[in-house]
Amino acid sequence: MKEVLLNLRKRQGLSQDGLAEKLFVTRQAVSRWECGETVPNIDTLKLISTRFDIGINELLGIPLSGTCQSCGMPLGQEIFAEEDENSLNPNYCKWCYENGTFTSDCTMDEMIEQCIPHMGWEDPEKCRKFLRGVLVNLERWRSA
Repeated sequence: MKEVLLNLRKRQGLSQDGLAEKLFVTRQAVSRWECGETVPNIDTLKLISTRFDIGINELLGIPLSGTCQSCGMPLGQEIFAEEDENSLNPNYCKWCYENGTFTSDCTMDEMIEQCIPHMGWEDPEKCRKFLRGVLVNLERWRSA
Protein backbone atom coordinates (compact mmCIF):
# COMPACT_ATOMS: atom_id res chain seq x y z
CA MET A 1 0.00 0.00 0.00
CA LYS A 2 2.87 2.37 0.73
CA GLU A 3 3.79 2.80 -2.96
CA VAL A 4 0.17 3.31 -4.00
CA LEU A 5 -0.37 6.02 -1.39
CA LEU A 6 2.91 7.76 -2.20
CA ASN A 7 2.10 7.78 -5.94
CA LEU A 8 -1.44 9.00 -5.27
CA ARG A 9 -0.17 11.86 -3.10
CA LYS A 10 2.41 12.90 -5.69
CA ARG A 11 -0.11 12.73 -8.57
CA GLN A 12 -2.31 15.09 -6.59
CA GLY A 13 0.65 17.44 -6.07
CA LEU A 14 0.33 17.18 -2.29
CA SER A 15 2.98 17.27 0.39
CA GLN A 16 2.70 14.91 3.33
CA ASP A 17 1.35 17.87 5.32
CA GLY A 18 -1.22 18.59 2.61
CA LEU A 19 -2.43 15.00 2.53
CA ALA A 20 -2.54 14.86 6.32
CA GLU A 21 -4.71 17.97 6.40
CA LYS A 22 -7.20 16.49 3.92
CA LEU A 23 -7.41 13.26 5.93
CA PHE A 24 -7.50 14.85 9.39
CA VAL A 25 -4.34 13.06 10.53
CA THR A 26 -0.78 14.12 11.32
CA ARG A 27 2.05 14.37 8.81
CA GLN A 28 3.82 11.70 10.86
CA ALA A 29 0.92 9.29 10.24
CA VAL A 30 1.23 9.85 6.49
CA SER A 31 4.99 9.33 6.72
CA ARG A 32 4.53 6.03 8.59
CA TRP A 33 2.03 4.83 5.95
CA GLU A 34 4.40 5.72 3.12
CA CYS A 35 7.30 3.96 4.85
CA GLY A 36 5.18 0.86 5.38
CA GLU A 37 5.44 1.05 9.17
CA THR A 38 1.66 1.23 9.63
CA VAL A 39 -1.49 1.33 7.53
CA PRO A 40 -4.50 3.64 7.84
CA ASN A 41 -7.46 2.39 9.85
CA ILE A 42 -10.60 1.37 7.95
CA ASP A 43 -12.31 4.74 8.40
CA THR A 44 -9.28 6.54 6.97
CA LEU A 45 -9.09 4.04 4.09
CA LYS A 46 -12.73 4.86 3.29
CA LEU A 47 -11.95 8.58 3.42
CA ILE A 48 -8.93 8.19 1.10
CA SER A 49 -11.05 6.10 -1.26
CA THR A 50 -13.80 8.72 -1.38
CA ARG A 51 -11.60 11.84 -1.52
CA PHE A 52 -9.32 10.51 -4.25
CA ASP A 53 -11.77 8.31 -6.18
CA ILE A 54 -9.75 5.13 -5.77
CA GLY A 55 -11.08 1.72 -4.79
CA ILE A 56 -9.94 0.34 -1.45
CA ASN A 57 -8.65 -2.83 -3.15
CA GLU A 58 -6.57 -0.73 -5.54
CA LEU A 59 -5.36 1.40 -2.62
CA LEU A 60 -4.25 -1.75 -0.81
CA GLY A 61 -2.44 -2.98 -3.92
CA ILE A 62 -4.87 -5.79 -4.72
CA PRO A 63 -5.09 -6.25 -8.48
CA LEU A 64 -8.31 -5.24 -10.17
CA SER A 65 -8.30 -8.19 -12.54
CA GLY A 66 -9.13 -10.68 -9.82
CA THR A 67 -7.68 -13.55 -11.84
CA CYS A 68 -4.50 -15.55 -11.57
CA GLN A 69 -2.07 -14.08 -14.08
CA SER A 70 -0.88 -17.58 -14.96
CA CYS A 71 -3.96 -19.85 -15.26
CA GLY A 72 -6.83 -17.34 -15.33
CA MET A 73 -8.58 -18.71 -12.24
CA PRO A 74 -10.70 -16.19 -10.32
CA LEU A 75 -8.77 -15.12 -7.22
CA GLY A 76 -9.78 -14.58 -3.64
CA GLN A 77 -7.46 -13.91 -0.72
CA GLU A 78 -7.76 -17.52 0.45
CA ILE A 79 -5.99 -18.78 -2.70
CA PHE A 80 -3.41 -16.00 -3.25
CA ALA A 81 0.09 -17.33 -3.82
CA GLU A 82 2.62 -16.95 -1.02
CA GLU A 83 5.61 -14.79 -1.91
CA ASP A 84 7.33 -15.93 1.28
CA GLU A 85 6.11 -16.93 4.73
CA ASN A 86 5.19 -13.32 5.55
CA SER A 87 3.51 -12.03 2.41
CA LEU A 88 1.00 -12.95 -0.25
CA ASN A 89 1.23 -12.36 -3.99
CA PRO A 90 -2.24 -11.30 -5.17
CA ASN A 91 -1.34 -11.73 -8.86
CA TYR A 92 -1.21 -15.53 -8.82
CA CYS A 93 -3.02 -18.49 -7.27
CA LYS A 94 -1.27 -20.80 -4.83
CA TRP A 95 -1.24 -23.61 -7.42
CA CYS A 96 0.73 -21.61 -10.02
CA TYR A 97 3.17 -19.63 -7.89
CA GLU A 98 4.95 -20.22 -4.59
CA ASN A 99 7.87 -18.63 -2.74
CA GLY A 100 8.76 -16.22 -5.54
CA THR A 101 8.66 -18.67 -8.43
CA PHE A 102 6.22 -20.53 -10.65
CA THR A 103 5.43 -24.05 -9.44
CA SER A 104 5.87 -25.36 -13.00
CA ASP A 105 7.92 -24.12 -15.93
CA CYS A 106 5.29 -25.35 -18.39
CA THR A 107 4.48 -23.72 -21.69
CA MET A 108 1.19 -21.92 -22.26
CA ASP A 109 -0.10 -24.93 -24.24
CA GLU A 110 0.80 -27.23 -21.35
CA MET A 111 -1.01 -24.89 -18.93
CA ILE A 112 -4.09 -25.01 -21.17
CA GLU A 113 -4.03 -28.82 -21.13
CA GLN A 114 -3.73 -28.78 -17.31
CA CYS A 115 -6.74 -26.44 -17.02
CA ILE A 116 -9.13 -28.18 -19.45
CA PRO A 117 -10.20 -31.00 -17.05
CA HIS A 118 -11.09 -28.42 -14.37
CA MET A 119 -13.25 -26.31 -16.68
CA GLY A 120 -16.13 -28.78 -17.03
CA TRP A 121 -16.70 -28.10 -20.73
CA GLU A 122 -18.14 -30.88 -22.89
CA ASP A 123 -16.08 -29.92 -25.94
CA PRO A 124 -12.34 -29.87 -25.10
CA GLU A 125 -11.48 -28.13 -28.38
CA LYS A 126 -13.81 -25.20 -27.63
CA CYS A 127 -12.37 -25.03 -24.12
CA ARG A 128 -8.83 -25.07 -25.53
CA LYS A 129 -9.66 -22.21 -27.89
CA PHE A 130 -11.30 -20.22 -25.08
CA LEU A 131 -8.34 -20.72 -22.72
CA ARG A 132 -5.83 -19.75 -25.41
CA GLY A 133 -7.71 -16.46 -25.84
CA VAL A 134 -7.67 -15.85 -22.08
CA LEU A 135 -4.13 -16.94 -21.22
CA VAL A 136 -2.46 -14.97 -24.01
CA ASN A 137 -3.58 -11.77 -22.24
CA LEU A 138 -2.26 -12.74 -18.80
CA GLU A 139 0.98 -11.32 -17.38
CA ARG A 140 2.85 -14.64 -17.41
CA TRP A 141 2.18 -15.33 -21.09
CA ARG A 142 2.20 -11.87 -22.69
CA SER A 143 5.89 -11.98 -23.52
CA ALA A 144 6.03 -15.76 -24.11
